[in-house]
Amino acid sequence: MTTVTSPLAGRAVGLASVPDPVFSGAMVGPGTAVDPVREPSEAVSPVDGVIVSLHPHAFVVVDRQGHGVLTHLGIDTVQLNGEGFELLVNKGDTVTRGQAVVRWNPAAVEAAGKSPVCPVVALEATAESLSELRETGDVKAGDGLFVWK
Repeated sequence: MTTVTSPLAGRAVGLASVPDPVFSGAMVGPGTAVDPVREPSEAVSPVDGVIVSLHPHAFVVVDRQGHGVLTHLGIDTVQLNGEGFELLVNKGDTVTRGQAVVRWNPAAVEAAGKSPVCPVVALEATAESLSELRETGDVKAGDGLFVWK
């Protein structure tokens, strides 16, 4: 069982609220999303594990159970070509829950015309394998978003 915690402070909004059909339709996988506070911040690892994919706008951490968790910083932020994102770890690094992975500024993303909403997705999971899914309310980095059985 894996508890996935919020990589950011903000408001849980659920995947259905993400302005991107690939995420809102859960095509990438089930999970939730966080509308982040609009200030420079660090996105932290939602689980203990290994960074298997790392881009300025997104990262995947796989835990000991083989569960891969995608944190996507904003929508269409790949188009910013890394502008305003600073990588704090390397692909292949072992990270602990709460460890800073990427420094970024959601307000700058919004100013560039992109949504700063951040999907947090259980890759290759079924909706039934997630419980205690948080889709409303304020969250701090490290607060539980869902449990993956």
